[in-house]
Amino acid sequence: MLTIIEVEEKMSKEYKASWTAFESATQADWEAVSDYEAQFNAGLVDRLLQQFKVLDEESTPYPINRYQHSLQAATRALNDDAAEEMIIAALLHDIGDVVAPYNHGEVAAAILKPYVSEKTYWIVKHHPVFQGHYYNHYLGGDRNARENYRDSPHYEDCIYFCQHYDQCAFDPCFDSKPLEFFEPMLRRVFVKNCGHMELNERFEG
Repeated sequence: MLTIIEVEEKMSKEYKASWTAFESATQADWEAVSDYEAQFNAGLVDRLLQQFKVLDEESTPYPINRYQHSLQAATRALNDDAAEEMIIAALLHDIGDVVAPYNHGEVAAAILKPYVSEKTYWIVKHHPVFQGHYYNHYLGGDRNARENYRDSPHYEDCIYFCQHYDQCAFDPCFDSKPLEFFEPMLRRVFVKNCGHMELNERFEG
């Protein structure tokens, strides 16, 4: 299998644009861009796995680190006979912590959005607010902030996600599945998508 760098080098040799602004690009130019994206995007899961492994920090004030927590959350969803996309949502729900520690739910949800249902997307996006029910009051916040979303059809599902998969997934003695177990599942969830969101009716401004 080619590395990400090798794929980029291979694609760069096949086509090089001559335009300098979108307004001067042609149909043929955009077809070349689409071909490039298709090849590059084929490595998305590999890049996600690399990013996920960054959560495997050596030192943490939690009982286990975020890598282990995420594996445990996914295993709990698996043991609960959750749908495959929900298991992957549990696996990736904190991946946004790496680059967006103050809005990680939105980042994780954005990664998942083209591949999962509206319910799963909503749960991952809002899970930090719902998770805050267990600790916001210790940090000067409102533990009942989730009540702002009571009218959502996914309100109870998000409570369930946090109660059964997230807040309880810090047990050092829990027997979690390894990342390799979830990789085929991850690839299945990410094999199909709804395309560029700006070209799709699911796009939200």
